[in-house]
Amino acid sequence: MSRRNRNRLLVPEARQGMNAFKSEVMRREGYAVDPSRPDDVKYEVAQSLGVPLSHGDNGQLTTESAGRVGGKIGGSMVREMIRLAQQRLAEEPGE
Repeated sequence: MSRRNRNRLLVPEARQGMNAFKSEVMRREGYAVDPSRPDDVKYEVAQSLGVPLSHGDNGQLTTESAGRVGGKIGGSMVREMIRLAQQRLAEEPGE
């Protein structure tokens, strides 16, 4: 079975910015992130969670295990996006 990346951005040109954002958020979470390879942080996250994620085929992983890794990364990014939005709203002058 071939691997398909289902994480498609609505605006493909935003990929570089999203990768930079992921790198920064995960670095703040305490993970060592190579900015040129931000997707590699998933292996460090998996190791910290005790999930046996490896390069290549991971067909042995349960959906729950894979979700723990993706949830840690995605959850951190969403929390930061909400924090930034709240900060911007608080800085807006009253109408």
